[in-house]
Amino acid sequence: MKQLTKSSTDKALFGVCGGIADFFGISSFIVRLIFFFTNPVSFWVYIFLAWSLKEKHAL
Repeated sequence: MKQLTKSSTDKALFGVCGGIADFFGISSFIVRLIFFFTNPVSFWVYIFLAWSLKEKHAL
């Protein structure tokens, strides 16, 4: 079972968008665009996820 985690390799700030992109199998650029165009709600979602998600360690 896949688990939503922060990315340790594909990150601009905290790895939240990279982790979401990896979880859904899409480009992290698309996820970042979605977060950008849905401000200010996405700001609070991003902060919450950055605080609560665990870091995925690169293998």
